[in-house]
This record gives sequence, structure tokens and C-alpha cells, in this order.
Amino acid sequence: MRMVILSMLMLGAFVPARADAQRPTGYPRSYDALVANARGERMVRIYGNADTAAMQPLIAAFRRTYPGVQVRYDDLESRIIYDRVVAEARGKTPGADLVWSSAMDLQAKLINDGYAQGYLSPEKPALPATAVWKNMGYGVTAEPVAFVVNRRLIPAGQVPRTHEAFERLLRIRRGALMGKVATYDPARSNVGYLYLTEDHAITRDTRSLVQAIAATRPMLSRTTEPMLDAVSAGRIAIAYNVVGPYALTRAMRDPNIRVVFPRDYTIIASRVAFIARDARHPAAARLFLDFLLSRTGQTLLSKQWLLPVRADVRAPRLSREQQRPIRVGPQLLVNLDTIKRRRFLADWCTTLAQEVPK
Repeated sequence: MRMVILSMLMLGAFVPARADAQRPTGYPRSYDALVANARGERMVRIYGNADTAAMQPLIAAFRRTYPGVQVRYDDLESRIIYDRVVAEARGKTPGADLVWSSAMDLQAKLINDGYAQGYLSPEKPALPATAVWKNMGYGVTAEPVAFVVNRRLIPAGQVPRTHEAFERLLRIRRGALMGKVATYDPARSNVGYLYLTEDHAITRDTRSLVQAIAATRPMLSRTTEPMLDAVSAGRIAIAYNVVGPYALTRAMRDPNIRVVFPRDYTIIASRVAFIARDARHPAAARLFLDFLLSRTGQTLLSKQWLLPVRADVRAPRLSREQQRPIRVGPQLLVNLDTIKRRRFLADWCTTLAQEVPK
């Protein structure tokens, strides 16, 4: 993902301002005071790693709903978000009001280490229990993790539909697939590390699959876009554990790409949001978080393939049996244990360095 920093999105300039913003249906009357405070703060600053283009319709809708509250959205890589939040808090310099990232484990660490403040959103009753932690961390999306296939290099009849079938394909066609498999490098990609550790937690068969991937001398990527570009161009035949929304968005305009959600299990990740402990605009941050979690916000996100966490918003969904959602909570911290991470990555590097069987 590219790092793009927007100084200010003045999208509200294109919509007529209303004198008063209406309290959402079902919200308590006390919410009027929150709206008034947010308008007094006049802006909200967000650190996020959802693409800027995908966020523009939602930000425009927020500005129409709450005229007078400007939005500054900084599109950053997940590790940069983490480092900035820590550095700015330590240096007591102004930073984000709302922090929203797909690196679920890094978000959990920031929350656990005291960089978030509590907020009981009026939208909480509409969210699954797996999406909320300590009334601080809120999972906003439900994003499936995919195989991405080049249609020409892997014909429809050979496309793997399960992890077992993927491993079998790698072993049977190892020669043809040499150098034509891609995945995230967990040593450089926080999302890649999260997905791979989740694979290992779901099934012991992951070790054998990783060995089969390693035997093809895979392309290792830090971000999603290079993998999608390589699959589209035919340099890569299949990419493993790709962020589903980005793949689906690309597939809609790229006939070379097929997106597959494995039937045996599909990891469901979420972009976790929290209000910064030292937010300069806490009321506006609460307002924006509630909008993200509302039916309106979730519907707008779903149109950008940032699929909704709410069950009452219409969107493409996998079967419940197929889904393996990553719970927002303290178990995510286990992956960040220094010793565990070092051992995991050492094992990964050893596997990649092994001799390819004759």
C-alpha cells in the first residue's frame, strides 16, 4: 500500500451545509451534546490504511451529516501508524484523534499499552461480540482473505478451492509454478504475519503448505499491490493470503484476475478502530467512529468492498461454516511476543532456505 498523506479533505464544500445535524434514530438525547462539542472542535484527524479513494464517499457522507466538522485523513502503512501513535504520545505532539488499521495485532497492542480511550458506542448492540474489545477497540469491517489466480495460467478446472487442494497443486505442478507463487513476507508485512500465524492456529497442516510454497521459490511482498500487478501480468500464477477487498476491487476491472475464498476455511480479518488517548478532538472522533459503525457508514464501505461487520447490512457474504473471524481481543498480543515472533520468523526463513526436493 502506498503512503499518501492528505493535508485536508474538504469534501463538505460540495454539499449544502445545514444549520443543525440531526441525532441518529435510536441514539440517546445526550448525543446532541456530543454533536455540538464535535462542531465546536471543528475537525477530526484520522490515521488509517484504507485506500483514500475508498474513503472519499464515506467522508463526503459524514460531512453532509455533520456540516462544520472537517476531516483530515492520513493514508499510512500499518507499521507507520503504530510508530507514529507511540512517538507522538511520548513526545506529547498533536496526532490522530481516531486510529484505524488492518494490523489487528498492532492495534491490540496500542490499546493494551494505554494509547486508547474507552467509548461505549451507541452502535455496539448491532455488532458481533467478536468485534469489540473493552469498549476501546472496534472491528469495523469483515474482510475475507483470498487466493488470487491468473485465469490464463491456471484454468478454471485446476483452480484450488481449499488449502489442501492448493498444496496439492503446488506439489504436482512444482516445476511449472517455480517462481510463479506469491505471498506476503511475514518478516516485512504485519498483515502477512497476522494471516500466517492465524493459519497455523487454525490447522497444523499449514506447516506442510508453507513448505510446498517455499519449494516454488515464491515472490515475497511487503504489500498487496505488487502481487496483484504480478498476477495480472502473468508473472505470478497464484498469490496466497491476499487482502480480499483489494483483490475484489482489482478483479472488477481486470479480466486476468480470479479471486477465490477457500471453502475449507477463509480467514476474516477486520480493520480495528479506536479513539486515541490524547485525542485533541475526542467528540469528533466519537462521531466519526459511530458513523463508521452505523448502517449508513457500513453500507458505504461495502460498496468499496470493505465488507461490513454488521449482519443487518446487505453485502456478499461467505457461509458461517466457511468463516474464521479473527477476534478483536487480547489473544492478538500473543503474536507480538518478542520470543514467539523471533522463533516464528526463524522457522519461516529456515523453511524458505531448504533445498528444493529433486
